[in-house]
Amino acid sequence: MSNLIRLIIGFAFVGAAVTLMVFGYWGWGILLVFLSIFLFVTYFYNENMLIAQWYLRKDNMSKAEQFLGRITNYEKQLNRVQHGYYNLLIGLIESRKAPMKSEKYFKTALSLGLHMDHNVALAKLSLAGIAMAKRNKREAQMYLADAKKADKNKLLADQIKQMKDQMVLMDKQQIRYSR
Repeated sequence: MSNLIRLIIGFAFVGAAVTLMVFGYWGWGILLVFLSIFLFVTYFYNENMLIAQWYLRKDNMSKAEQFLGRITNYEKQLNRVQHGYYNLLIGLIESRKAPMKSEKYFKTALSLGLHMDHNVALAKLSLAGIAMAKRNKREAQMYLADAKKADKNKLLADQIKQMKDQMVLMDKQQIRYSR
């Protein structure tokens, strides 16, 4: 459903709720108030994205991809704030199937803007992993440093440490192969 239609229906429900309450139908008025609140909440947080995030947490990629697939044109169906998060979720799903193809989604998510620092850190950490897979150590170090700065609550500290350890192993392998 379009966001504009969502808002129109939400305001119509608020008007109907007030009218019902004025005429003494409190129960129906309160029900319409709750329905309008639900419509206003889904204006700011798309229900398909919320369900896809839930399935990502449950590690059910096929269901998450199915719900993200319901968003046919994210620029029209989502608020501008959600564009970056949509690309981040698509990138996370793509990184399981084809890691090298997910790079463009992570870069798009960062360019569109992610408001939570741990999401920025997750995108940069994923880009660091892709750079390491391409054997681009300098770029991987840059993304890891950025991810460490963005991870203020230390949610990804273990993953960042593991990535640094893998970079050290990568250096040792290069030394061993060059001899």
